[in-house]
Amino acid sequence: MDFRDISEFIKDSAKYILVIVLVLVIVIYVASLQQVVGPSMSKTLNNKDIILIDKLSYRFSEPKRFDVISFEYAETKYLIKRIIGMPGEHIKYVDNVLYVNDVEYGDKNGLNEITDDFDIKKLGFDVIPDDMYLVIGDNRTNSLDGRSKKVGLIKKEDIIGKAIVRIWPLNGIKVIK
Repeated sequence: MDFRDISEFIKDSAKYILVIVLVLVIVIYVASLQQVVGPSMSKTLNNKDIILIDKLSYRFSEPKRFDVISFEYAETKYLIKRIIGMPGEHIKYVDNVLYVNDVEYGDKNGLNEITDDFDIKKLGFDVIPDDMYLVIGDNRTNSLDGRSKKVGLIKKEDIIGKAIVRIWPLNGIKVIK
């Protein structure tokens, strides 16, 4: 075997290794794809939709109310929900109206719908602790979310990223708001 052959092999291999490393870095730190499972986000997202998750933005900024996020749930599952309550806030729904710290708060997404009254005190908190969030599905009548003790409040460290674009089905591509 000639040294030139070895050199050419190393150059060719290095290109493939670089591409593989770049793809891994993007998938681990920048973005990923996730499939919506179930009806809990309907009106915004439907069962079997595929969405692009931005994993980078929350490394430089804080999550905001009404962001749609993906988060780790029960170690092997991931859920997609909307942030409703922020750290330091008392959240409640009375007669389908969102109250933040006992002040009526408009739901800019028009997602108030028939749902049982809810108070964060049902989860054992007067206010949401630091680095925790209350998340609720857009399909409020059919969603396993932060209103149940099974999910409860989620920790910031469990947030995978912000849902930014629905990419499947192709005829339904849209920015997620």
